[in-house]
Amino acid sequence: MLRRKSSIFPPSTFILSILILFFLTAIPVLSQARPDAPDFDAKEHYTKYEYRIAMRDGVHLFTSVYVPKDSSRSYPFLINRTPYSVGPYGVDLYRTQLGPSPDFDKAGYIFVNQDVRGRYMSEGTFIEMRPHIDNKKSKQDVDDSTDLYDTIDWLLKNVPNNNGNAGIWGISYPGFFTSASIIDSHPALKAASPQAPMTDLFMGDDAYHGGAFMLDANFGFYSSFKPQDNPQLPPKTNVPFDWGTKDAYDFYLSVGPLSNLHKFLEGKSALWDDQVQHNTYDDYWKARNLAPHMKNIHCAVLTVGGWFDAEDLQGPFSTFHAIDKNNSGIFNALVVGPWVHGGWARYDGQHLGRVEFASSTGEYYRKNILFPFFEQYLKGAADAKLPKAYVFETGTNVWRQYSAWPPKNAEPKTLYFHANGGLSFDPPAAEALPYDEYVSDPNKPVPFVNYAALNVPQEYMLSDQRFADSRTDVVVYETPVLQEDVTLAGPISPRLFVSTTGTDSDFDVKLIDVYPTDYPDSKQDAPRPEDRDKPRKDVPAPSFTMGGYQQLVRGEPFRGKFRHSFEKPEPFTPGKVEEINATFQDINHTFRRGHRIMVQVQSSWFPLTNRNPQTFVNIPDAKPSDFVKATERVYHTKAEPSGIVVGVVPATLEPQK
Repeated sequence: MLRRKSSIFPPSTFILSILILFFLTAIPVLSQARPDAPDFDAKEHYTKYEYRIAMRDGVHLFTSVYVPKDSSRSYPFLINRTPYSVGPYGVDLYRTQLGPSPDFDKAGYIFVNQDVRGRYMSEGTFIEMRPHIDNKKSKQDVDDSTDLYDTIDWLLKNVPNNNGNAGIWGISYPGFFTSASIIDSHPALKAASPQAPMTDLFMGDDAYHGGAFMLDANFGFYSSFKPQDNPQLPPKTNVPFDWGTKDAYDFYLSVGPLSNLHKFLEGKSALWDDQVQHNTYDDYWKARNLAPHMKNIHCAVLTVGGWFDAEDLQGPFSTFHAIDKNNSGIFNALVVGPWVHGGWARYDGQHLGRVEFASSTGEYYRKNILFPFFEQYLKGAADAKLPKAYVFETGTNVWRQYSAWPPKNAEPKTLYFHANGGLSFDPPAAEALPYDEYVSDPNKPVPFVNYAALNVPQEYMLSDQRFADSRTDVVVYETPVLQEDVTLAGPISPRLFVSTTGTDSDFDVKLIDVYPTDYPDSKQDAPRPEDRDKPRKDVPAPSFTMGGYQQLVRGEPFRGKFRHSFEKPEPFTPGKVEEINATFQDINHTFRRGHRIMVQVQSSWFPLTNRNPQTFVNIPDAKPSDFVKATERVYHTKAEPSGIVVGVVPATLEPQK
């Protein structure tokens, strides 16, 4: 282990590019478009230094610092702490972009990038979502808040031309390190922006949703993100995992029970094993829930998320509310746009797949929200005049500004299920058909997309659900054609009355926007101008029609054994009617006049989530014989009225408050 104090690190001969974003997913063809590469030469305007900064317990954290060459004025620090490497390593090797957007590079900041404990060139032991220590009794009681505190202290004393102010930002895991680092904040820390921050991995972030394990995303991540012996440089060449197929559905189904995946991780499965084996809300997860510890924060905070973030959609809301609850008197705001994981930093955000957003939402955020925020709090620039909640309303494609989130005028209402597939805000009366039923077969699970894909396609969170509503193991409820716009804001909460012939079952609920049959086709499918006048030489592929498109607005699983407690699962009694109350992540969506609202209910969503055997067993230890068919019933009577509780916002043409 290297123990030299805060010295300049010798340059590496490697030119390395390591993703600083959470690299769970491959980018599909129809994902959000990338903006052009910046035309700014960082090396021309900045000098790079590399240090090992000593923490209070003696561990040294590798830190790269980019200092503006213009010394005529002072600059604030803008820090990013990451487990994904601060590469390229070597003082002569520069990143092409230093800050959250090109505007930051041109405006001038002292950019600080740090390998967190136990990753790449930093010493120490890496701990997944290192628990925060509220009462520190010695210098050996360290966490991410002490590491940032010690880092800022050292930077202020050793990097010249700083203006005494520091900010921190990060996306995904670096977003978690942003949140965790600002607790008991250093006096010089003036601004922070946790973006897609993991907050509670079991309660809706990466690992578990509704008690169901997010299989495809987690295995895709941990097949690359493995324990390290540190300090170590990244490998010259990253060898991707060999799936042996182009379709994750086939891969996971052929692997069989969850326990069989361990052998694919080449003896470095400790991080994966923790996720799989801790399959109830036990002390492992409780210690890693950051929300109760978000206290003594004295800086301005701007938390950022995306409506279509497949990894960390819940984290931004949990972080925002926890900071609001525990820290009065600071600026604390929320920004949510129509973006995939980290898409606000990388993409134009004009569309996702075939769904259009009608403007460059990513560019708007970077120039009008994020950059003014840091300029105000780190440089004393003009008031950015940011609201409490700056959110994009999908459906109408309008930015809304609220004085609270969820909006104060959102009225709770229930969309009730009815016989013959009906859905309305009116509760059911006496009905001849008291329930709908379907047979769920875990050996033929419902797929979550209708095309072959590895990892989790970012497009899935609003993908077309027409393939599912014709399956016999999916029940469908739908409103008549809407005669006026219906805007829903805030969390959605399914309330289901169900029974099963098994002893455990999942109940996956999807809220869907059904487009009119005459809806115009997507610009993504329009023929290229240069091809329009060319004679047809062969039979083309079938065209894709947007008429009748079933856009997923929000879909989440719920593992039935957790209907009473996420700590102590309970089996179902076959045939007994049970109530399930769940809360899914927030939305801000308008179902336009002429559209329909649809809800689909099913009992598998594969391989987005792992299969429920439908037998009450410890699923990581399930055997093939445990996976059995079950008949599921969803009730919709006056006494057992299944539905979804939503927040309905009154119609208005004015920006919301």
